[in-house]
Amino acid sequence: MARRVKQHSYDHARPSVTVDMVVLTVVDLDLKILLIRRGEAPFLGQWALPGGFVRVNDAPDQGEDVDAAAIRELREETGLRPEDVYLHQLRAFGRAGRDPRYRVISVAYYALVAADRVRRVVAGDDAAEAEWFSTSSLETMALGFDHPEIIDAALEHIADRIDGDFGMAASLVPAAFTKAELRRVYEIVTGQSYDKSNFNKRFNRMLEDGLLLESPGRRAFAGPGRPASLYAFNLSADED
Repeated sequence: MARRVKQHSYDHARPSVTVDMVVLTVVDLDLKILLIRRGEAPFLGQWALPGGFVRVNDAPDQGEDVDAAAIRELREETGLRPEDVYLHQLRAFGRAGRDPRYRVISVAYYALVAADRVRRVVAGDDAAEAEWFSTSSLETMALGFDHPEIIDAALEHIADRIDGDFGMAASLVPAAFTKAELRRVYEIVTGQSYDKSNFNKRFNRMLEDGLLLESPGRRAFAGPGRPASLYAFNLSADED
């Protein structure tokens, strides 16, 4: 006689789980964030972060992993693929009352994408439209849920870590970039001015260490001056 497997049940209430995406890019020396205008309640018509509920079920596999939900929502709500972005989990946000419908815990992610890799963003099923906004304009916007808190946490996290994580910077510059473009990305994200001489020394060390590679061609700019040399991140160096 086959032994029956005991099914566990729980008496306490189970909250719903969502993923929220802080998607950032740098365009025209400005740090921009992708927001969606909500097409349904709550916060109908307001701007918010793209995201959605983690799919769960009563089958043995219990539904999708949180990371899988983040990748799915990124594709569904923005049209971006995981290979287009630098995608990492930030942390959970679970303050009671953050969602007026019922208890919802959100796992927030940030996705960094270079402007030349941004495809046309698309609004998801529950969004009326999607648009890029300057992060400097967020203080005057009324965002849904606790999304201002999530955005502030993501911006602070990225600014604190971009100096030590060249993968972040690599995700915000074009595939081939100039030394000045890379310095400006660091300055835009951190909100600090980088001394040009000190940055040049650091840049040269990155070349010597194999973190950066010279790229074919040069970039010409309007006005006087010679075309600038181009470089690329050696992403394989991060795997060593």
